[in-house]
Amino acid sequence: MLQFSRVQTFAVLGVVLLGALFAVPNFLSDETRDGLPGFVPSSTINLGLDLQGGSYLLLGVDTDKVIDDRMRGLMSDIRREMRPSRSAGRERIRIDNMVYNGDAATAALTLADEADAQAAAARIRELTRGGVGGALGLGLRPYAVSVSGDRIDVAMTVEAQRYYAREAVRDSIEVVRRRIDPAGNREVSIQPQGEDRIVVQVPGDDDPESLKAVINRTGQLSFHAADPTVSLQDAAAGLLPPGRILAPYADFAGAGQPPLVLLEEPEVTGDMVQTASAQANPDGFGFQINFAFDTRGARRFREFTTDNVGSVFAIVLDDEIISAPVIQTPITQGSGRITGDFSAEEASQVALLIRSGALPAELTTLEQRSISATLGADSVRAGALALIIGFVAVIVYMVVSYGRFGVYADAALVANVVLMAGALSLFGSTLTLPGIAGIVLTIGMAVDANVLIFERIREELRAGKSPINAAEVGYEKARSAIIDANITTLFAAMIMFLLGAGPVRGFAVTLMIGVVTSVFTAYVLTRLMAGRHLLANRLKELKL
Repeated sequence: MLQFSRVQTFAVLGVVLLGALFAVPNFLSDETRDGLPGFVPSSTINLGLDLQGGSYLLLGVDTDKVIDDRMRGLMSDIRREMRPSRSAGRERIRIDNMVYNGDAATAALTLADEADAQAAAARIRELTRGGVGGALGLGLRPYAVSVSGDRIDVAMTVEAQRYYAREAVRDSIEVVRRRIDPAGNREVSIQPQGEDRIVVQVPGDDDPESLKAVINRTGQLSFHAADPTVSLQDAAAGLLPPGRILAPYADFAGAGQPPLVLLEEPEVTGDMVQTASAQANPDGFGFQINFAFDTRGARRFREFTTDNVGSVFAIVLDDEIISAPVIQTPITQGSGRITGDFSAEEASQVALLIRSGALPAELTTLEQRSISATLGADSVRAGALALIIGFVAVIVYMVVSYGRFGVYADAALVANVVLMAGALSLFGSTLTLPGIAGIVLTIGMAVDANVLIFERIREELRAGKSPINAAEVGYEKARSAIIDANITTLFAAMIMFLLGAGPVRGFAVTLMIGVVTSVFTAYVLTRLMAGRHLLANRLKELKL
């Protein structure tokens, strides 16, 4: 029990030295870390919002509007599917009336000819095929389609409503992340809270208003057909027919050009764009934006360009036209480019906005806070002071209570803190004030394990056993209690990490790391030091 082979000894010491190697960069300046060789660890512990200062936003996601928008979009798709299309080989099916019930998430359409009901229902089922709620989205059908005479009812299932609501929260998190951290190098925290809320924490940024402005940019991209039958004079006078909009050109796309009258209903929407990138225009000066559609967008794009060669097709971003090319030939590859008088920066910004996509749901600010760097520094000082006081008190107590063995426990305690710092640096973890509390708690837990072991050794010594036998029995019999207690704590920390958010997760991370390191240092490292002392000196008597 007390004997360690040379390999085991080097392994234990190697783990401690490795932890120290990863912990050292936290004490170096930025310039020194940048000058380290590539093979030397340089990652550090990141300070959280409560320690560094920054902005905190609690956002509400309007999931009800997501369901409403999906149903209204489906109604538009149904109308489009009933139109004739040469490329798709479709004949027209006339709809007399279509009624939408937002409370029940249902749409009812009445056909002009009852004989077309089954054909229309088949088109709708093909349009709504696919599944939600299962692996890879292959679960239940999202819509239920029923036919009764000349009437067809389309209802979104309850499972689909739940799925789309959760999807809206996930997609909103991803869009927000791409907008405030496009390069992925800022220590931002964006986490869901409950069913329809998002917590955004940005350390180092103490201006929540500018953060909200970045998050709430619409980024809505759409492709519209132009309507040349409406004069600009009538449009400027407000005499627009139903379903028409007057859209101006963006400054960088066509300054001085007159606006265009467009069909309000887009042929293709930005959520169907899969990729977007900026590059130099090979056909002239300036830059262009390349884009590619997903399967649904590619099909719509192909059908529209095939049926409307010679027409103007306007690309609209946030209610402004960024390009309005004339369709020369059918575009069947599901990709295209946006040309115009773009500078490199403008093209990159537009491409980024297209890639990040429009927010899937409206976000409302429920709570916002700005934590100053001064307050964060005060928190760091208070947390560090608490850690130092607790650490020193424990060290003194262990030496006074257990003598030489207390010194071993203190050495293991220092190694424990070093290993925790190294692990947090290795994983790039964010340290928060609750995280410091987790470190303090871990120090107590590590000492608790040593107290169990040392008290057990005392009992064996009082029973008349020799120091070596007492130490072996003490470590062996205390092992089960130590493992049981720490596994229980580890499970509790894992549950907090999985179900918690923000500060709770920060506490859970340090606690989980601390449980592992404290068991290693308290049971393995102290046993190594105590065993070498006892076996080397073969003491007849041990004062403990």
